[in-house]
Amino acid sequence: MASLPPGGSAGADSDQILVEANGSTRTLILNRPKQLNALSSTMIMALLRCFTAYEKEDGVKLLIMKGKGRAFCAGGDVSAVVRSIQNDSWKYGANFFRNEFLLNYIIATYIKPQVSLLSGIVMGGGAGVSLHGRFRVATDNTVFAMPETALGLFPDIGASYFLSRLPGFYGEYVALAGARLDGAEMLACGLATHFVQSNRLLLLEESLKKVDTSNTFAVCGIIDQFAQQPSLKENSSLNRLEIINKCFSKRTVEEIISALEQEASNLADEWVAATIQSLKKASPTSLKISLRSIREGRTQTIGECLRREYRMVCHVMRGDFSRDFFEGCRAILIDKDRKPKSTCSGCLQLWNKCMMRQLNNISPELMIHNGKI
Repeated sequence: MASLPPGGSAGADSDQILVEANGSTRTLILNRPKQLNALSSTMIMALLRCFTAYEKEDGVKLLIMKGKGRAFCAGGDVSAVVRSIQNDSWKYGANFFRNEFLLNYIIATYIKPQVSLLSGIVMGGGAGVSLHGRFRVATDNTVFAMPETALGLFPDIGASYFLSRLPGFYGEYVALAGARLDGAEMLACGLATHFVQSNRLLLLEESLKKVDTSNTFAVCGIIDQFAQQPSLKENSSLNRLEIINKCFSKRTVEEIISALEQEASNLADEWVAATIQSLKKASPTSLKISLRSIREGRTQTIGECLRREYRMVCHVMRGDFSRDFFEGCRAILIDKDRKPKSTCSGCLQLWNKCMMRQLNNISPELMIHNGKI
């Protein structure tokens, strides 16, 4: 087990990122298994040091990233951000997200290949440290989602870049509904580059540790030896792409829900009903902002998406447009009662009952384009 590159502080948190050195390969292990490897500020800074140092180090040619335990990474530790805002100010959160987004950008533009072994849960910030990399290996036990609309946030970490580039309007569906995808679906829509059975993942990792090149074709060739083409399950959302494109291509969230309800009246499909239910349980503010963010991302670079998303997340933390983020985190991450209470700023309307009215009062254009941050 190698030590982290110099520059970090020692202490009880110093083992949240473990590094294994094997020849020219460095394996970065997310090591908070009890927290499903949720990214802490300590982890983000340690990963920043690793990626910065290894890009300049000629002896390092390949990076592998994986998680310890049953998750790759369940997201960023946003509950810590919320507690800091309640106890102090939103500046801790601003620093947290700035460093996280900087890490995402470095990974997206990294010269040397990164192979992310996506075993188990991959959500939110976990997608940010993996999906921007060159190789993303999903398995039969992978569970991917961007669940931010249920938290009162929006898919960030550059998600408006990679989700907007999925087939048709599948990215809008994944973002707004917080849809869970398995490994086969990740491969089919392009979020993953390879699919490897979980019982062969260790063999793949051992082969990658012997690599002595940064040539992406050579690395790809090794992964190809273990990869396979899985079949989609019958109830996969990708088998509903025609309905998704028809409904989620609508201009507004209201029109999307209306189109889905029209489909539900004509078609007895549990998937349609479940999708409507997911949308109506989500934060109305987040739905509208997330839709606009995905649409903006289609014509932007990864750098432009991350800069815009950083401005947006700062507005969310300051509560400029809604307090849904704080209430969503309380209900889902902190108290875990999963019963968000009234949060609509200025009118104290119930989260679900006044969904359409609240949606009509949101102006995502102001939040997305406000240049104060």
